[in-house]
Amino acid sequence: MSSSSPVALITGGGRGIGRAAAIELAGAGYELTLVARNSTDLAETARLAGRGSIYRLDVTDADGVENCVNSTVLEHGRLDAVVHCAGLAPVKAIDEMTVAQWREILETNLSAAFYLCRAAWPQFKRQKSGVVVNISSEASRDPFSGFAAYGAAKAGVNLFSRSAAREGQAFGVRVHTIAPAAVETEMFRQILTTEQYPPEKTLSPEDVARIILQCVRGDLAHTSGEVIYLHKTL
Repeated sequence: MSSSSPVALITGGGRGIGRAAAIELAGAGYELTLVARNSTDLAETARLAGRGSIYRLDVTDADGVENCVNSTVLEHGRLDAVVHCAGLAPVKAIDEMTVAQWREILETNLSAAFYLCRAAWPQFKRQKSGVVVNISSEASRDPFSGFAAYGAAKAGVNLFSRSAAREGQAFGVRVHTIAPAAVETEMFRQILTTEQYPPEKTLSPEDVARIILQCVRGDLAHTSGEVIYLHKTL
């Protein structure tokens, strides 16, 4: 039986931008599938959002991603939005990075965006509607030193999303890319301390979540295929 409420699947839903997006979309009436590797973090997000099915998953697992999407459709009878917030951003010089680390960064940030679209596409085609929001980064055009892999992966996300938007347009699907500058998250603070980059210069996860909702809801429908860069205005 199809849910009367719209349904969103959010990766990286355990913390940071993903958690903020879950709370924002729940407030707008969306049912949620919350995806991350840490079930404790997901449970806390579901509590804060007041709803949400928890799905423990590493998004680099293509089969697992497909199973998650199928389970969401089975539970709700529909899937209206996929929001890809999961990310991995270690700072590694090129000559210090292992091949395994390079692959993990590209798999988490870029390949997972493909896995999600590939899994959601059949349902979107059946519905003749759907929205994908991929979280990119300012690093896709201006990376910190040590962000060669992360910057390359996010630049790939930008181009993949543009191509997916063109493909999806034929059956009513929009694909948006949001590329924020520094966001006050645990992941960012593993890279730079508050002394190196003061909190007053960072965006909040809630700042990004509000743009995610506008993309999902259709307020920014005409930005499908484009990269939305976000910066803190001081």
